Amino acid sequence: MTQSYGIFNEERGAPNRAIFVVDTEGVIRFKRVYESARDLDPQDILAEIDKI
Repeated sequence: MTQSYGIFNEERGAPNRAIFVVDTEGVIRFKRVYESARDLDPQDILAEIDKI
C-alpha cells in the first residue's frame, strides 16, 4: 500500500512518515512527507483541511 502512495523508502525498507488528507469522495487533497515526527506541524495540516 505504501508503495502505491509513493512513500515507501527502499533504503530503509519501511515507509516514510506522511500525512494525507482525503475528501469524502476518496480524492487525496493534501499529501506531505516528513523526515521525522518533529517536522509535523498540526496547524499546517489543519489549514489544509480548512481549504477543502
